[in-house]
Amino acid sequence: MEQLASDFHERMPSSRIIEELLNQAPPDHFTLGWVASTLHQRSFGIIMLFLGLLAMVPIGSMVPSLLLAVVSVQMIAGQSKPRFPHFVSAWSMPTRYLLRLGARALPVMRLLEKAVHPRWSTIFDMSRRSVGLTVLLLTGVLLLTPVPLSNIAPAILVVLISLAYVEEDGLLLFFALLAAIILIGLLSAAVWETAVRAFS
Repeated sequence: MEQLASDFHERMPSSRIIEELLNQAPPDHFTLGWVASTLHQRSFGIIMLFLGLLAMVPIGSMVPSLLLAVVSVQMIAGQSKPRFPHFVSAWSMPTRYLLRLGARALPVMRLLEKAVHPRWSTIFDMSRRSVGLTVLLLTGVLLLTPVPLSNIAPAILVVLISLAYVEEDGLLLFFALLAAIILIGLLSAAVWETAVRAFS
């Protein structure tokens, strides 16, 4: 863990951070609290990234969506790292699930990192204040849209926003936030139209 913490002072790619996390994973079970304490400064971005990947699953996206809501509210509140209720942070899960998710995510992240890197620092500094609010709104879409497979698009945007946040890529963050605003606007208009028809 000390090695991972010291490596944060260098500019490590997200894939390397996750790879180090997987290498240090407990042999049998892990907890969300362990993940947050191990990741330190990048805990918000990496945890949102993992939860976004989990939220892509057609069935069972409710739990990661609820956790995303908790994380995004804490980002808006300006906390330094995610904090979960004890029963959540201490909830034990098989390490094989973490390793399986990491094995699937790492090749994709390494591919994305060829194009994602620190840039547009001014835009990043301005936009990152909106990350928590945007992720919270996307979480609302994940939780409140009952249409099958409707979780995929907002979950992908959560992943892109999280990746841009972790890599400090202002360009990707700007376009991911813009796409999120468009998606939220379209879905809000569709819900409003449905409500108007229902009560007319």
